[in-house]
Parts: sequence; structure tokens; C-alpha cells
Amino acid sequence: MKRVLKDYEPLAGSNAVSQLKQLARDLVGAKVVHVNSTKAGGGVAEILGWLVPLMNDLGLDTSWEIVQGHSEYFQVTKAFHNGLQGNNATLTQRMLEVYEETLTDNANRLRIVLENADFVFIHDPQPAGLLERCNDRSGKWIWRCHIDASHPNRKVWNYLKGKVSAYDASIFSMPDFAQPLVHPQFIIAPSIDPLSDKNCELTETEINNTLQELGIPHDLPILVQISRFDRFKDPIGLIKAFTLLNSSVDARLVLAGGGATDDPEGDAVLEEVKDAAGKNDRIHVLLLPADAHRTINALQRSASIVFQKSTQEGFGLTVTEGMWKGKPVIGGNVGGIRLQVHNHYTGYLVNTPEGAALRARELLRNPVKRERMGLTAQRFVAENFLLTRHLREYLTLMSGLRRGLANYLVAS
Repeated sequence: MKRVLKDYEPLAGSNAVSQLKQLARDLVGAKVVHVNSTKAGGGVAEILGWLVPLMNDLGLDTSWEIVQGHSEYFQVTKAFHNGLQGNNATLTQRMLEVYEETLTDNANRLRIVLENADFVFIHDPQPAGLLERCNDRSGKWIWRCHIDASHPNRKVWNYLKGKVSAYDASIFSMPDFAQPLVHPQFIIAPSIDPLSDKNCELTETEINNTLQELGIPHDLPILVQISRFDRFKDPIGLIKAFTLLNSSVDARLVLAGGGATDDPEGDAVLEEVKDAAGKNDRIHVLLLPADAHRTINALQRSASIVFQKSTQEGFGLTVTEGMWKGKPVIGGNVGGIRLQVHNHYTGYLVNTPEGAALRARELLRNPVKRERMGLTAQRFVAENFLLTRHLREYLTLMSGLRRGLANYLVAS
């Protein structure tokens, strides 16, 4: 369901909504195009799912396009993704040719839309090379990097830097993620939609029915990690932590997530997770469809603790989601998780399976502390990571770029 800003007044307040309308006045009628690589799966697609209609509700002429490519292209862009996060990545001449050829095809298909836009937001590496193929562009182009690029593979970054340096600006989720570029850099943290199927209130009946449909007994405390089946999410490490925990505290572990059309490694990682879980009937590995938002909501609300034990993470919207539902989060001490999880207040940051097991044991044995942390986490999200703040910062950025005042927000 497409929502309008008025729907968010009860949560964000009328002042926040009024401020958004004021910021948008000078942008009414502006043509805005967002481009990414998928409309289903992953945090970027979720953000664009609410950002585009709310921009339209404010009077901007906003559209959402995706780059189209075959499996060989997405193998290349996955290598870019892994390389930006610091992993070794092989870039052969053939891989670069596939990337260039695919973007040429997409530029030819999207040229009229892109060159006539006032603002073009290019999300992540997949469509980064579109700008150099749109020589008659008239608007401002912004590269939005959702990935932790703080310590990238140099070969990958040097190649991508050649693609993004000519943009008018770039956006990163945290200052630490940014790389030196010749244009202004902005810091905009992601956010969640509190009224979406994934984050809205659910009845106890719906939560219990969901668990029953999934075959998950509610006889023990439930620990939940929601994420794509990706090695950077460290599902194997979480299974190790759960095994250590279960030697002294009884609980159930749910590892649930779906695939994304631009992630060719998901099936292989899912099989690795199933092998690691083995025949342990307290570990539930679930492959969910892309539209299983209420199912994910119910799983997070059923949890005593939400995990996001990533070894690399751009931001981690699943952390935000768990905190919004009043759950303490145990997360990997990396990336955007550190922006959200504050030790002893909203959850715990951990570096090892042993650390994760230790903190989970502590929280399961102390329900009062667990509840207090969860309430603190919920307040923290309400103050910092709801979509009204996110939208306000996008509008501010566009107004600044249009007026040539971008330098006042440059990140050093």
C-alpha cells in the first residue's frame, strides 16, 4: 500500500511532517530518478519502496528504475560488492567488459529518463557507470553508496573511483565509510518505515499463528537473525555461538531470510548454513519469499533477542527493525551496527561466537535487563532512524545542490 506523509503524523509528529513540506516547496515538480539493481530483496529496495512514493506525495516527479543484466553481470557486481568491503576480488578483463557492455545497454534503454532528470540517485556499484554514458545530462547526479567502503580492495576501488568521481556528490551511511573523492560527500544514515508490514504492530494471535505455520515451537526463548544468506552476515558463526549457548541455556535459533536477484551467491551460502545446522532440531533455517514482510515482523516480535552477527555491514536495517520492536540486539562490532547498538544500553557488540554466546546467556538469564535494553533500543530508533529524518536529509541535500551550497555539508 502506498502511504502518504499524513499517515506518519501520529508517530513522527505534525511538526516533522510540516517541516518536510516546507523543505519540498522549492523542489515541487523536480524530476528525480533513483536507479538500483533490484526491486526485491535487501535494504536498498526496501528504502526505495517508501522513499519514491513519499517524494511524489511532496510534489516531486519521482521514478525508480533498475539496471537489467544477466547472471554474468551480477557475478561481476557481487565481486565489486565484496571488494568494497575489503575482500580479495578478481577482476578479469572479461568481467570488466561484461560490466561495461551491460551498462551501455542500460544507458541506451534509460537515456531519455536519465538525461532529462533534475536529480539522479545511483545506488551502489551496479549502475555506477551510467553517468559516463549520459553525456547530455542536465541535472545533478549523486552516487549513493550503501556499502562499508572504509577498507576496500584497492583494485576494485580504483576502478569504481573512475566511475564515480565525475558525480556531483556522493552519499555514505557513516563518515568512516567514505573514501577521498573530488566532489562533496554527504552522510545520510538509512531508516525504516514504521508503518510497513515489516514494522507495524501485530497481534499476539498473528505472531503465534506465524510460528505455528513455520513449524517453530514457542516452548523456549527464540533467538532470531533475519538477513540474506550471505557470508558477511556470518550465519555459520551464529550457529557456533548458539551451540555454545545451548550447552547451558535452552533456546531456539531462527535463521531466516530471502535471496536477492542481484546476489548470485545466496543459494550456495544457504546450503552451507543447512549443513552447519545439521540435525539440530532447535535450529530453524528458513528461506522466505521476497514479500514475507509480516512473517519477518512476527519472527522479530517473537524473539527474546535479535542477532545481526555480521563481519561486514553497511548499516544493517534488520538491527533497526529489531530495536524498533523493543528487542535488545547482539550485533557484530562492525560498520553501521556500531551506529545503532550501544553496549549495555541498546544491546551488545561482539567480535566472536564466544562473545555472542556469553552476551546471549547473560540476557536470557536476566529478563529485567533484557526488557530495559529493548525499551531503550526502541526509543533510540524513534529518535534517529525513522523515515521522516531520512527524507528530510534527502530534501536538504537536493536543495543544497540546486542552490550550489553543497560545501556546507561536505564530509572531510
